[in-house]
Amino acid sequence: MKKYVLFFLFIILGLTASPIFTRAQEPALSVEVAQLNKQIAEKKEKIKELEKTIDIYAKNIEVKQTEAASLKNQLGILDNHVAKAETDIELTKEKIKQAQLEIEALELTIAEKEAVLDKQKKIIAKIVQGINADKQKNYLEVLLTNTSFTKFYDQLQYAMKIYADLGKSVKVLRLVKEDLQIKKEQVENRKKIYENLKTDLEAKYEKLRDQSKAKESLLVQTKSSELRYRTLLASLKQQHQAVVNEERAYEEQIRKKLAQENKLSASVGAFAWPLLNRTITATFHDPDYPFRNVFEHSGLDIRASQGTPVRASAAGYVARAKICGAASCYAYILIVHTGNLSTLYGHLSRVDVQADQFVNKGEIIGLTGGKPGTVGAGPFVTGPHLHFEVRANGIPVDPVGYLE
Repeated sequence: MKKYVLFFLFIILGLTASPIFTRAQEPALSVEVAQLNKQIAEKKEKIKELEKTIDIYAKNIEVKQTEAASLKNQLGILDNHVAKAETDIELTKEKIKQAQLEIEALELTIAEKEAVLDKQKKIIAKIVQGINADKQKNYLEVLLTNTSFTKFYDQLQYAMKIYADLGKSVKVLRLVKEDLQIKKEQVENRKKIYENLKTDLEAKYEKLRDQSKAKESLLVQTKSSELRYRTLLASLKQQHQAVVNEERAYEEQIRKKLAQENKLSASVGAFAWPLLNRTITATFHDPDYPFRNVFEHSGLDIRASQGTPVRASAAGYVARAKICGAASCYAYILIVHTGNLSTLYGHLSRVDVQADQFVNKGEIIGLTGGKPGTVGAGPFVTGPHLHFEVRANGIPVDPVGYLE
């Protein structure tokens, strides 16, 4: 009899020392989540189609920019720009809808995970209650009080099942918790994407407005006359080249003067943004610049309402402060810095500095302009903004690499 007791106690200790784990089963997706996933897949297909359309417009623009300049050609470029901007807006709206659907699907999945979590907690609580009840008796007592080994074996099997169930439930609980945390992080990431897309949409609306105004401005100035366009184009190129030559001449002149006086010895460091707003509407050598077939875009266009304070990006000396009294005149400030670098601030509605003046980094030097028909805006402007350039040895370079 004693041998049997020791034998069964050995079995009990051996089995209960190693909890049995089984792979937790994922809960089946609800009907609502399945429907949302179907809608998300549909949005993805629509987004692919819109992206293909945008590529077509971009290629059309590229082809037309290589053609000889003409009114018809320029209008074709602007039409493609407008169509591309409209499709960009539609694309962004679809991406916003997709993000919303993905957030909804994730939130439903989280609710399901939380339900599983709650269920597993209740199961564990019951199992623990069963174990606590069994602990009131030791197995030797159970064996001795049972009249047969069959009854003892049944109770032994029941105890082993409780321990096995506890192991399964604890593992499921841990996996559900981990998955729940991942899902919550995914929701937060999708919400950030959603907010960025909304900001991007606003910027694209502004770009569409600018492209549409560029076309309107061109039609007003040319009155759909090819001859008037060619005259306007020749005048624009002449003005642009005159400004470029003027800028270079003034920069060389002031730099020589300052070198003689040894006033440019300190390191300039990184350039500060000239405006608090950092929304770029046209990049350096922007392929979408509407008048790229006339001249390359030599800086950044930064969005700003008319009359926004402009600040010097770094300490330096004013080489040129051109003040205008007409809308066709291009008002700008050119500041030279150490390291053969200079910065230019264009389309100004007001200029607050003068040539040879030293300015500190962050000092207000004027006010933004660019609104069509206003003083200092210059020709072919579509809306208020600041044109900002960085030059190395007098040649425009991409300002993004120099800004803080």
